[in-house]
Amino acid sequence: MGVAWASGINLYAAIFMLGWMGSTGSVDLPPDLQVLSNPLVLGAAGVMYCVEFFTDKVPGVDTAWDTLHTFVRIPAGAMLAAGAISPLGPEAELAALILGGTLTAGTHATKAGSRVLINTSPEPFTNWTASIGEDIAVIAGLWAALNHPVLFVIAMVLIIALMIWLLPRIWRGIVAVFRKIANFFSGHKPQPDHSGPGSDPRAR
Repeated sequence: MGVAWASGINLYAAIFMLGWMGSTGSVDLPPDLQVLSNPLVLGAAGVMYCVEFFTDKVPGVDTAWDTLHTFVRIPAGAMLAAGAISPLGPEAELAALILGGTLTAGTHATKAGSRVLINTSPEPFTNWTASIGEDIAVIAGLWAALNHPVLFVIAMVLIIALMIWLLPRIWRGIVAVFRKIANFFSGHKPQPDHSGPGSDPRAR
């Protein structure tokens, strides 16, 4: 659950942290995830994390980056979740693949959708704050998942409930944003609401 959740927010930070902790002996990675400790994998994840660190703080560019990574984070998060539980057998691995992919998709959709709404603000500081907060959450969340799994599971249940509550509202906000963009380029101006008192057109 921890690696799937983190992958939906920042896949490269999750891979690098797990690989680094495995290479330093801070945690014993399952056999299917020991490849993350390979220097080549660590180097690639580190380079991509640096790219995402700066890309994620540019309004508009971050949304394009998130859109592209819909096809990267979700399958990768599912595979990492399956690899984390692979010692329990193929049945558990398949279940982790399904649940992990769903959780990664949920966190990715929450992040990407909230960024679309944040980008409606003209200043860049909200993007920087959100991006840095996400990076801290990934590192702290994975550390908690590995060292205090019971507390992490409790927190994860609350986070999932929050995502279920947030996602419909984020979706409605995104629809409203794109409707305004479409109206702007089409030259269509929203009609004012004349439903109040004295709105009888014959009186005008």
